[in-house]
Amino acid sequence: MSVHKNVKRITTHVLQEMKLKGEKIAMLTAYDYSMAKIIDGAGVDVILVGDSASNVMAGHETTLPITLDQMIYHAASVVRGVSKALVVVDLPFGSYQGNSKEALNSSIRIMKESGAHTVKLEGGKEILESIHRILSAGIPVMGHLGLTPQSIYKFGTYTVRAKEEEEAERLIEDAKALEEVGCYAIVLEKIPAKLAKKVAETVKIPVIGIGAGSGVDGQVLVSHDLLGITQEFNPRFLRRYHNLADEMHGAISTYVEDVRSKDFPNDREQY
Repeated sequence: MSVHKNVKRITTHVLQEMKLKGEKIAMLTAYDYSMAKIIDGAGVDVILVGDSASNVMAGHETTLPITLDQMIYHAASVVRGVSKALVVVDLPFGSYQGNSKEALNSSIRIMKESGAHTVKLEGGKEILESIHRILSAGIPVMGHLGLTPQSIYKFGTYTVRAKEEEEAERLIEDAKALEEVGCYAIVLEKIPAKLAKKVAETVKIPVIGIGAGSGVDGQVLVSHDLLGITQEFNPRFLRRYHNLADEMHGAISTYVEDVRSKDFPNDREQY
């Protein structure tokens, strides 16, 4: 029997068991109750309340503008729709960098006010103090290395990270450091598949990839991209499983026509 099918609730421990048994972890984003309920019901192991809400929900160009209060609102909405998946919440830009006390306070607010299970932070050795402090309060932490969208203005581009040997070595060192400090899992974003596989083999904790090849322990995508609700974003790593934007457009256009032609509501649709 698969580990994830055998449990009532996915926990950090279950993810570790899945890695040990070679079972792949499926992770998707959600930002609201209705979508979270569908995603959880479909059997996704981990739901990420991502700061990508800044892009897909609020229409910002980057993930930087979203606030801690907004992340808590999205996370609380998601938690109410989930009965099995592990719910992970991104600490937004400015709520943890350079200040471990603030990192702890932000994490405590997320856990208390949303009911989520764990937080996720971007970065390596430079944020170890913050991670250590959050863990000391009993809050599980997921790491995030490779392309870190909150640092977009530092990198200046969303291209693949760690192609050069020096950056690749640093990424492996960061992954080891995250494991040693006590992170239960790491997301690797947009790095060469070979390097991602090496990281997954080097550390004992689960490694979840987005644009990091198939040699890792699981995959994560933004649900709005996977479902084809968003249309502008077309990286190589994205597989669109549906084209909901077209379907929704068609349904709404038909509704508009029916209202205008007085076809809706008909006799059966009124009291």
